[in-house]
Amino acid sequence: MPTSRRQLLKSSAAAAAALSLDWTRAQAQAETLRIGLIYDLTGPFAAGGSVASSVGAQIAIDLVNEKGGVGGKYKIAPVAADSQSKPDVAINEAERLISQEKIDILNGVYASSHAVPLAAKVEQQKKILWITTAVSTAVFKDKNLQYVFRAQIHSDQYGQAFAAFLAEHAQGKLGMDPKDVKVALIHEDGPYGVGVAAADEAYAKQAGIQVVLREGYSASAPDLSVLVTKIKRAKADVISHAGYNPDITLFLRQARESGLRFKMLFGAGAGYSQLDKLRATFGADIDNFCNIDPVPAQLLDPAKLAPGMGDLTNAMVTRYKAKTGATDVPPHCSMGFNQTWVLLNNVLPVAKEKYGSFEPEAIRKAALDVDIPAGGTIQGYGVKFFPPGTPLSGQNERSTPVVMQNAGEHISVVWPTNIRTQDPVFPLPKGSTYGA
Repeated sequence: MPTSRRQLLKSSAAAAAALSLDWTRAQAQAETLRIGLIYDLTGPFAAGGSVASSVGAQIAIDLVNEKGGVGGKYKIAPVAADSQSKPDVAINEAERLISQEKIDILNGVYASSHAVPLAAKVEQQKKILWITTAVSTAVFKDKNLQYVFRAQIHSDQYGQAFAAFLAEHAQGKLGMDPKDVKVALIHEDGPYGVGVAAADEAYAKQAGIQVVLREGYSASAPDLSVLVTKIKRAKADVISHAGYNPDITLFLRQARESGLRFKMLFGAGAGYSQLDKLRATFGADIDNFCNIDPVPAQLLDPAKLAPGMGDLTNAMVTRYKAKTGATDVPPHCSMGFNQTWVLLNNVLPVAKEKYGSFEPEAIRKAALDVDIPAGGTIQGYGVKFFPPGTPLSGQNERSTPVVMQNAGEHISVVWPTNIRTQDPVFPLPKGSTYGA
């Protein structure tokens, strides 16, 4: 009997210890919120801004965790996935995070060609997709999405900014009536490029500006010399180019070799926002090119933003440089950081406190409650999501891009005029490699 009693006591103690361990694990899980991060960490999109976005998102998570987590209580445990610059891999990774890792919130997505199918997939499963970077309007247009949100700008806004800048400056800078300005619209043929070019064309025509060429190409095309020839024949004054990194490099190299000249080139974010990489290849040849994108937060005057935004931007910039060794902090870092910060600080605490959980339904309701006025984020714009039943349900109705111009190794905001930090150089100066 004594032996049996000892065994019973031992097994009881073991059971109690196991129970205690299970309780400790449950407590740890209860105090941790796992979020999937889907970015292109390899492949051509990695250097085009996806890695910069992922670093920005991680910095936001680090800052929140250092203050105790969401609402000061729930630490964020990020689970990273590499979509490898391939739509099928992005879909497979999202499926893995949702079904195997049991994650309800996915953050990220750089490429619009990934965002379109991912949005449909995640919506179908009633999980949360929080898009930080991909811009195609087609992700949301007439889809009536309920669980997909994007505080980031959308591609139609690139066209609005492009046409507005030209209409405002054609007479004063070029001595030309806007209707006499000839523009060529060139773009990679995925949802991002197609969306930007369509918006460019619609808003340019609305402003009476001539569209003399609109041409798409594969981002992996090995030769763009025919495209360069078409632009020369069209005698375009201004080029708008929506492209990634390798195709932009190929285009600019072949344009230089063939002697293509123009008054200005406007990039549309993506590869044109990776200024350090373009400069490493082309040096001063790309001086004074313009780029339309959400603003890198460090270019804004913090005095014009909500209290604390300047300090937040400084923290982001300092940490990005420390993590990457970069001297330039690209717009994509601000995108990844800003959108993630809104999720962690303006949505998730409300989901828990007001709606009782971090379940997708609670997060969805909390996202629709967000009401950040202009100047309330590090990128200057406010956040209010279009509600279900509207054409852009889930898209931020307060997002705004800017037109930037690089001069030497510095970037300035040149439009909208009310927040510009310098007067635009337009047209390209005489002596410029590409200047007409």
